[in-house]
Amino acid sequence: MCKLMLKVGHFDQAEKLYSILLENASNNSDAVHIYHQLGWLKNDQGKYEEAVSFYKKHLRIKRKTLPGDDASLTNTYNSTAGVYENMGKYSKELEFYQKSLKISEKTMPPNHPDLTTSYNNIGLVYRKMGEYSKALSYLEKALIILRKSFPSTHPSIKNMTTGIEVKKKL
Repeated sequence: MCKLMLKVGHFDQAEKLYSILLENASNNSDAVHIYHQLGWLKNDQGKYEEAVSFYKKHLRIKRKTLPGDDASLTNTYNSTAGVYENMGKYSKELEFYQKSLKISEKTMPPNHPDLTTSYNNIGLVYRKMGEYSKALSYLEKALIILRKSFPSTHPSIKNMTTGIEVKKKL
């Protein structure tokens, strides 16, 4: 019901329902999901500090029940990084993308296509911070994996190549 309300833009009603669900959560497993959804909701509303707070609560519970390098943590690290991006706090954004990448590098094969998202995200943050050589390094890592994973005509390769060429001109 909450997700439906979010999809149709009834954020206040969704938040009320999530709050009721949180009050009635019988265990951390129920609460952890609600905290993540509330973080997403607050980010979408532009209430970034509240979004970060909910994501941190989500992470606190997950870290108590899972190993620190559990792959399921990457989604919340990426979501938190996105909030910091919206706040213009690029060093915090970078910190959370790096946490996500560290886990992904441990839990995935070295040339797994999903790693390209992490490398791309970090490259883009470095670009926003004006650290162009670091940005290019990460974007080129992403491109190498894409080239090993997909045919040369794949749109992701073309987009990444174009992005790198543009950034080299900066």
